[in-house]
Amino acid sequence: MTDMLRGLAVLRRAVAEHRRLVIVLGAALLVNALVYGLVVYPLADRVANVTERDQAAEGALAEARADHAQASGTLTGKSRAAAELTTFYREVLPQDLPGARRLTYLRLAQLARESDLEYRRATYSPVVDTGSTLTRLQIQMVLSGTYADMRAFIYQLETAAEFVVIDNVQLAEGADGNASLVVTLDLSTYFRGPAQ
Repeated sequence: MTDMLRGLAVLRRAVAEHRRLVIVLGAALLVNALVYGLVVYPLADRVANVTERDQAAEGALAEARADHAQASGTLTGKSRAAAELTTFYREVLPQDLPGARRLTYLRLAQLARESDLEYRRATYSPVVDTGSTLTRLQIQMVLSGTYADMRAFIYQLETAAEFVVIDNVQLAEGADGNASLVVTLDLSTYFRGPAQ
C-alpha cells in the first residue's frame, strides 16, 4: 500500500512539474477523439455501406445476366424449334394428298416385296383432325407371310426415311393351314392441306 501511495505522489509531482505538457497532451487526445468520432467513424461507416451496395449491385447484375441468358436461350430454342418444324413440314412430310399417296402406296408395296410378304390389299382415306394444321392419311394394309418376314417388314418401315406411323398391328393365322400369317396394319402419314 505504501508503494501505491508513493507512486501516486510521484505522479502528482510529475503532473505538477510538467503541467503544460500534460495539458497539451490531454487536449491532443481530446481533439483526436473528437476527430475520430465526428469524421473518421462516419466515413468508415459510409465506406462499409458503399462496399455492401457494390456487392449487392454485383449480385443483381449477375442475376440479371443469368435471366438474360435464360431468355436468350429460350428465344434461340424457340427459333430453332420453329426452323426444324418448318424443315420437317417441307422436307419430310408430303405436301398434299396425291404426294402422300405416291409416297406410301409404292413404298409400302416395295417394302412388302423386299420382306417376302404377299401384298393382299390396302385402303387409303384422308382424315381431317379438328384443331390440327395437318391432314392424316389413314392406311390399312393386309399382308401375309411368315412371322420373321413380318418383323423384317415392320423394322424396315420403322427405319425408313418416309414418315409413316404404325397405329395398330393385328396378327392372325392364315386360312390355308400352312405357316403363313396374315397381318393387318393400320398406318398413318400426315400432310399439309391446300388451305393450311
